[in-house]
Amino acid sequence: MRVVDSIGKSSQVETNDVTEIILAGGCFWCTEAVFLQLEGVINVKSGYIGGRTVNPTYKEICSGETGHAEAVQIRYNQDKISFEDLLHVFFSTHDPTTLNRQGNDIGTQYRSEIFCVDEQQMSAAKEYISKLMASQIFAKPIVTKVSLASHFYVAEDYHQNYYNQNKSQGYCEYVITPKIEKLSHLFSSMLKD
Repeated sequence: MRVVDSIGKSSQVETNDVTEIILAGGCFWCTEAVFLQLEGVINVKSGYIGGRTVNPTYKEICSGETGHAEAVQIRYNQDKISFEDLLHVFFSTHDPTTLNRQGNDIGTQYRSEIFCVDEQQMSAAKEYISKLMASQIFAKPIVTKVSLASHFYVAEDYHQNYYNQNKSQGYCEYVITPKIEKLSHLFSSMLKD
């Protein structure tokens, strides 16, 4: 499987068991903190995708003018966690029914979008969303977009592993910690020891 790295070069993933997905579900600090907890997830990088500016900075994307989403690039072992499991966690830990918004975070950079590394992932993601919509689990329509991944730019170092390094910071305490608690309640069997 071919993936696009942070400078746009295509590279081979080492084995058939390891692959990637890029998810945008609001603030990347929240999304990163959630997926770092899951068994089978090898690593998570916060960054920017889906915009026009080359090598965007956090300040630039916060303007909403670059077109990028805050997102996380997740490398995972398919033998330990499935693509569907990742989607289940994704849709359970953010609101996929609000356009360009998660809570008080408002703007296109906070959109809900799945950036797939290949057509197979795109198909699976679209099918998963169709099942969710048919089940009417959400009171409002799902607005999550499904796109083929473009260049993913790794965010500045201070954004990486943000929650684990800043748990006492206000945003972490009041926004991210409740997400982690919800994750622990709903997905305890999927968490790392």
